[in-house]
Amino acid sequence: MTGKPRRAAAAGTRGQGEGAATTGKPRRVVVTSPRTAAARRPRHPLTREIDEQTRLGEVYMGSLVRTQFRLALFVCSLLACVVGGLPLLFLLAPELRAAELFGLPLPWVVLAGLIYPALVGGAWLYVRQAERNERDFADLVDVRR
Repeated sequence: MTGKPRRAAAAGTRGQGEGAATTGKPRRVVVTSPRTAAARRPRHPLTREIDEQTRLGEVYMGSLVRTQFRLALFVCSLLACVVGGLPLLFLLAPELRAAELFGLPLPWVVLAGLIYPALVGGAWLYVRQAERNERDFADLVDVRR
């Protein structure tokens, strides 16, 4: 070295090398653990927690069961309102009781023909949402691996 300070070191790399002495900041040092080969605690997949019925597994399964139960209550309540609301509708609107469709009284047509598609639609909604809940649960369990 000739004794002249390097301009690139002093100006470009602050906090390192020769520039550290001029700026007053201590030089950074990388510290690594000498125990890099130390045995780590094995991570168990969450499915093992569920299979062995540990407390954590119970919490996750309880969460899934509560979610499915909430969905079942929602779909049943929705269908009960539709099915239970029809007699109330015919009670409050007497002109609908007297109406005819294809020669049949409207209440009979609605109760005999239109209720079943509503039940099938509710069942389809339940299955679709239940599968989504299970898929989300499986994704949650897989993320923890």
